[in-house]
Amino acid sequence: MPYGHLAAALLCGVLLRWFFVSHFHPYAGDVQFYEELARNWFYHGVFGRNMWGQLLPSDMRMPGYPAFLAAIYGTLGRSRAAVTSVQVAVDLITCVLTALIAARLAPASKRKLVATIALWLAALCPFTANYTGVVLTETLTTFITTLAILVFVRALTHPDMNISRDSISRILLFKYVGWFFLGGLIVGLGTLVRPETPLLLIAMGVVLCVRWRRPADWWKLALAILWMGAGLILSLSPWAARNALHLGRVQFLSARYTETPGDYVPRGFYAWTQTWMVKFGDAYSVTWKLGEKLPIDLNAIPASAFDSQAERARVGELVNEYNKRTLVTPALNRQFAQLASERAAQHPVRTYIFIPIERAWWTWFTPRIELLPYSGKLWPLQEAWHNNAKDFSATLGCGILNYIYVGMALVGAWKYRARAGIPFLLTFLLIRTAFFTQVQTVEPRYVIVCFPVVLVLGALAWAPSRTRNDSASAS
Repeated sequence: MPYGHLAAALLCGVLLRWFFVSHFHPYAGDVQFYEELARNWFYHGVFGRNMWGQLLPSDMRMPGYPAFLAAIYGTLGRSRAAVTSVQVAVDLITCVLTALIAARLAPASKRKLVATIALWLAALCPFTANYTGVVLTETLTTFITTLAILVFVRALTHPDMNISRDSISRILLFKYVGWFFLGGLIVGLGTLVRPETPLLLIAMGVVLCVRWRRPADWWKLALAILWMGAGLILSLSPWAARNALHLGRVQFLSARYTETPGDYVPRGFYAWTQTWMVKFGDAYSVTWKLGEKLPIDLNAIPASAFDSQAERARVGELVNEYNKRTLVTPALNRQFAQLASERAAQHPVRTYIFIPIERAWWTWFTPRIELLPYSGKLWPLQEAWHNNAKDFSATLGCGILNYIYVGMALVGAWKYRARAGIPFLLTFLLIRTAFFTQVQTVEPRYVIVCFPVVLVLGALAWAPSRTRNDSASAS
């Protein structure tokens, strides 16, 4: 890509990110956990938390991001400014990786154009930019995921992937398995930051199974899966060994509910919320009340959580029981689980199809102002505008921009649907989205990691279809 565009885009990217960092000072509840883990690791050499009056080893979070913070503390000092500065730099590198992926997927004659468009889209994307200002895993995870995607896209679009068993040499075989091993290794490093990162390998595995479905290609499929798995396990082995040594169990991932040993997890309560919860705001009014031991207001629960007045009264009794001690006891949890089972049995299509689809919709199609001081309310329009025109304008503008990004991505994916690499990107988006419809809350930040892919596809939308002289695969 032209160096002038590279310098200008990165400069604008720096200014945009520092605007969010300095103007909004974003914060989120998980910040305190990551900072505590990083402090204890840096100052005391223990990856753990202060519990019951002592510092104890913990596996409630993966160690990658606390290690990232500890490294910053050791080199630049312990301050939010140091962390956000590094995250700004990391995110700008992600912008360059996004441009490289776009160039790899574009027609040969349009690679500079598409790479330049992707670079500008990534540098000026406010949805990834505003996460550089908060001490959360999103910026680092997005960088590592994008790097892994670049490696896999390179592998999928390289002519060496079409080799036959008879013509392969030892050097070519080494190069072939090397790309998959490198991809698995990078995904493993990403897993040390966010435990769902192996979804990328699942997407790759699905695409390879389809591509190499013929028996003559099964040897390539087996090698690819074997070496991706080897890279993943190699990256995670030190963490598993640490858990075996300090916690008495071999564990490669953090606990699903980020609980500590001995914590009681109200799975029945979460199962009940999954039969109706589809919006981010419901987490504040219901789910996250449990962790903060705060009472739940029955009126804050949406009407979709009840199929009848009798059911509403039943939930009211359960909520009142919880509010007495702000605790979900095992007995109360069983009652919520029973209610969840009944709702699922009565409306299986709603529970297992419509609810996940709605969750996916509200995860993707949102103004993405969860870190900004705006309410996100647009309805009723006249009332929202009258109450706070600035809030309304920011929410509407971000919402429209989000639709534009997704719309461009759909156009780009359709135009280049036959291009090697595009099915992999789409499969990744689909699998990650489906996975996060099954967690206990609905959070728009779960798909922030996907935005480099969205922007790559969006950049392709502006490129003309491949000409006759363009190769079907990247050289």
